[in-house]
Amino acid sequence: MTDWYKIYSADCALPPGSDLDELTAELAECLRDPDPEVRDSYPYGVLRTWIERDFIDGDRRIRLGNEMAARFADAQIQARTFAPLVLAMIVNRGDFCREWMNAFVRWYPAESDLRGHDARLGWLHAVAHGADLLGAFGCHRDVEPVEMLDIATARLVAPTDYLYAEREDDRLARAIALTLTNPKLTADQSVAWLDGIGADLRAVARGTTPTYVSNALRTLRMLYILADLGVSPQPGQPSRQLPHRDLVKRRIVEVLANDAKSIG
Repeated sequence: MTDWYKIYSADCALPPGSDLDELTAELAECLRDPDPEVRDSYPYGVLRTWIERDFIDGDRRIRLGNEMAARFADAQIQARTFAPLVLAMIVNRGDFCREWMNAFVRWYPAESDLRGHDARLGWLHAVAHGADLLGAFGCHRDVEPVEMLDIATARLVAPTDYLYAEREDDRLARAIALTLTNPKLTADQSVAWLDGIGADLRAVARGTTPTYVSNALRTLRMLYILADLGVSPQPGQPSRQLPHRDLVKRRIVEVLANDAKSIG
């Protein structure tokens, strides 16, 4: 097996005489490994850097993206949940295939294993990793951003007993906020997706709060903050403002206020 620590420590330089196709295939396998030390350490950092530096170029990125999209149907949870991280790297470089988005749309709202961290498998983070890809798609020129807002809604109202415990609400809110910076969205489209969440919350019977409702409310609260302050696409980059910032904030407040009436 390749010594990925050695490559990472050498500023991710390509080893002399190496076969990049073989190394890319090995990296792809590392990012489905059940051992978190293999999956989520140096191979991840090397892959991200090689994509950013265009070592893994256009054709290789497309092939890698196809492989990651196929993993959304994989039987192993860590394979499914690390696929969107890799795809987000690729989409953020500007690449896009409709098949990738279709596979993501089928997977993200339907994934039932939402554990953030597992003692044996390490980080899984389906909601957070999927949110990173949702935000990448939501900002891409070839995607209608309203599609990603609808998928975010579907994820938020999907019943689950998993309470977001590893900042999944922050990551999903950030992805939604990034999508809402897309200038293709009209004012109506920027808030219409909240109608479905509001209707779902109003339909919840009085009493104890379902777990998914808590998740949705926490996500909306963080979204309000990001709508107010702006959201940065990447660490260190300037924040983007939502074109329909005030309208989005007002609609979030209305949804949260209607939910508050059911408390008691």
